[in-house]
Amino acid sequence: MNVSEIVPLLPHINASLNVLATLLLVLGFVLIKRRQEVAHKNVMLACFGVSAIFLISYLTYHFNIEGGSKKFPTYPGDAIRYTYYLILLTHVVLAAAVPFLAVITIWLGLTNRRAAHLRLAKWTFPIWLYVSITGVVVYVMLYQLYPPQA
Repeated sequence: MNVSEIVPLLPHINASLNVLATLLLVLGFVLIKRRQEVAHKNVMLACFGVSAIFLISYLTYHFNIEGGSKKFPTYPGDAIRYTYYLILLTHVVLAAAVPFLAVITIWLGLTNRRAAHLRLAKWTFPIWLYVSITGVVVYVMLYQLYPPQA
C-alpha cells in the first residue's frame, strides 16, 4: 500500500486518534483527582503519544491532498456553514498552542515542579480537551453530516 492509497483513510484515522486522545485526557484527569499519580503520568504520556501520531497523520494528509484541504460544502446553509467555520477557527487557533502547552506541562510534571505543573495544567487540560473534541466535531460535520453531493 502506498501513500496515495492511505491518504483517503487519514481523516477517519485522525478522528479516531482525537477520540482516543479525548478519552485519555479525561482518564488522566480522573486519575489525578484520585491521586493516582503514576497512572496519571502514564496515561498523559500515552495521550501525548497519540496526539503526536495524530499530528504526523494530519500533516501527511494535508501535504498529500489536492489543494491542501477539503472544503466545506455550500449546500448546508449559512447558519451551519458559519457554525462550522467558527468551530474550525477556534479549533485551529487553539490547536496551534497545544503542542507547546503540552510539552511544557509534561516537562514540569516530569521534573517534579508540581506547583508550576498544576498552574499550567489548569490551562493546558481544557484547551487540549477542547481541541480534541472539536477535531471530532469538524470531522463529523465535514465527512459524515455534510459530505460532497454528487
